[in-house]
Amino acid sequence: MGYIEKYRDLCLENDTISDELFKEFGVNRGLRDLNGNGVLTGLTNISKIESFRRENGQKIPCDGKLWYRGYDVTEWVRSIPKDSFGFEKTAFLLLFGKIPTAEEEKEFSDLIAFGRELPTNFTRDVIMKAPTRDIMNSMTRSILTLASYDTQLNSNDVATVIRQCMNLISVFPMLAVYGYHAYNHYEKDESMYIHRPHPELSTAENLLMMLRPDKKYTFLEAKVLDVALMLHMEHGGGNNSTFTTRVVTSSGSDTYSAIAAAMSSLKGPKHGGANIKVMEMMKDIREHVKDYSDQEEVGHYLSKILDGEAFDHKGLIYGMGHAVYSLSDPRERVFRRFVEQLAEEKHRENDMKLYENIELMAPALIAAKRKIYKGVSPNVDFYSGFVYEMLGIPVELYTPLFAIARIVGWSAHRIEEIIGMNKIIRPAYMSVMQEKDLES
Repeated sequence: MGYIEKYRDLCLENDTISDELFKEFGVNRGLRDLNGNGVLTGLTNISKIESFRRENGQKIPCDGKLWYRGYDVTEWVRSIPKDSFGFEKTAFLLLFGKIPTAEEEKEFSDLIAFGRELPTNFTRDVIMKAPTRDIMNSMTRSILTLASYDTQLNSNDVATVIRQCMNLISVFPMLAVYGYHAYNHYEKDESMYIHRPHPELSTAENLLMMLRPDKKYTFLEAKVLDVALMLHMEHGGGNNSTFTTRVVTSSGSDTYSAIAAAMSSLKGPKHGGANIKVMEMMKDIREHVKDYSDQEEVGHYLSKILDGEAFDHKGLIYGMGHAVYSLSDPRERVFRRFVEQLAEEKHRENDMKLYENIELMAPALIAAKRKIYKGVSPNVDFYSGFVYEMLGIPVELYTPLFAIARIVGWSAHRIEEIIGMNKIIRPAYMSVMQEKDLES
């Protein structure tokens, strides 16, 4: 046995804590109880999630709802004119707590556009210096390097933090797309092209324009991507990366460090990589199901996945279920109608039928085969990977796209933490260590 294996075995022996001890002391693993409810760790005025209602003292599952600054997200997305984009307007709402006037929206959009500029030679000297398939790591390195250019790096004055957050919101699409192009060129030996963003284009339009060799995209493509970004911007504050943002912020650390920490959290496959797993599963289903419209055939293969006999043998149908929502994920319900439009434009109706049949059948199959404490429904990640695939977005950019949206929510929570909390987050851990005698 090598020394690493020996050290591994020592860790396994001395760092394992049994489920019985968690139950004995009433401590919830992952700050979640058996029903998936999170342990309260703070207060927020930025967003809210609803998945249950109370009747006669009982918690009753209900269709999920999500609010941004008091506004129902379903209604908010529908309120965005069909011929325009909503990323910048939604970002303003989350950051500043009010719907912008037309003048404020234009001013804010102009500032975001003005901020889409990296320091001289930054793309060459930083992004292209160490290309990697892991674009999240590439972006995190770039974020920390950008701190070197900020003369007010360690100032936690609210105005300074707002400026820093807005600048990061502006450049995140560039950090992601340029990071991918560097990897695609140096590691995959493909052609290199770096398109500069256009100030008159929205965030979604710039993303597609910078990503594609010919810079071309349809309005519907940009519209669907814009909706995806709006729906991924913020989610109640209780998720892992947002909590990370608040923990690091509470220590008095700088904006770049807080956002880099959030990036490190989001890149974990248990958090930001869910749609990638959905896409891998869908590829496997397509290879084993001949008729996508045959519910019996689809259901039979889904049962094999649940029984651990197919796909990755973990017994999970990815994209189904959520830690908070029960009967439905409101983001999925909003998103689906845009997905249908894009599938029609891309002539992918057959694939859309497969998704629809899985959405129809999987909840009942899961409920029948598992002990369910709440309802099971498709989450937003069930369709987001399909959309990114139809848009020709490489899988390496799926989680970075999540980050491009969620940087807005992180920023809002950082600002709220600085203004309203002013106390370091210092959780308690109960020690179950056994005292030992050196002479024994």
